[in-house]
Amino acid sequence: MTDAAIEAKDLSFSYGNLKAVDGVSFSIASGEILGFLGPNGAGKSTTIKMLIGQLVPEDGTITILGMDPRHDKESIQARMGVCFEEKNLYESMTGEENLRFFASLFGIKSPDAQELLSRVGLADRGDDRVSKYSKGMRQRLMMARALVNQPDVLFLDEPTDGLDPASAQSIRNLILKESDRGAAILLTTHDMHEADELSDRVAFINEGKLHAVDTPENLKMQHGKRSVKVRVREEGDVSERIVELDDASAGEQLKAAVSSAGLLTIHTEEASLENIFIEMTGRRLQG
Repeated sequence: MTDAAIEAKDLSFSYGNLKAVDGVSFSIASGEILGFLGPNGAGKSTTIKMLIGQLVPEDGTITILGMDPRHDKESIQARMGVCFEEKNLYESMTGEENLRFFASLFGIKSPDAQELLSRVGLADRGDDRVSKYSKGMRQRLMMARALVNQPDVLFLDEPTDGLDPASAQSIRNLILKESDRGAAILLTTHDMHEADELSDRVAFINEGKLHAVDTPENLKMQHGKRSVKVRVREEGDVSERIVELDDASAGEQLKAAVSSAGLLTIHTEEASLENIFIEMTGRRLQG
């Protein structure tokens, strides 16, 4: 991808004798969301830490917005937003004071803190000290903080962790708006529905190696079944049957099913991202 905003080539990193990341390569275009999926200890966090400059790769290269982090770290960080699972906020400050302080680190003298708080559903809590915030509120403030400099690249580590369903959906909508604005986004999540809903492409990582980088749709087509499951109620009993779409009679079978007064549901038999990950790695995404 020649217009990549984020590009990693053959990245490797070890903790002693443990190879945490082993030859990882991928790229993310401006306006694209890449879902980075893998269980705990798979290498996700180590990869992100290399990309944001917290760790130096043993091997491989990184390019962010056309720049090399080894020589242009400050220029890159000025255009970067990060929301990690760890809540490194200043608890003695209010929510608004946290945003104004972090804005000052980017040289932003008059940030619209209230607008940022509104975007994450904290408009009425900006004057409260963070020590009074719940876990979910702190997560939302972390998200607002990541956007304080209108970043061109955004690294999000479990951004909806600990949020109620309504708050989580508002954050997902915010992520999509940032993508529409043109930000390149690397997203880690254990929520497969979230990954499917948000990601333009997903990358499967396990034991430090990438197993796939593709769109959710392509992965489902490659690993799923070209069939649909039909559920019909007949004489009080519910029956299910599978219609193979490559069967010459598939059209007639589906027409008959749709015409049936007892039709309950028709579902495609596509594979889930979770099932595809297990098929490729032998591991579940959680755990």
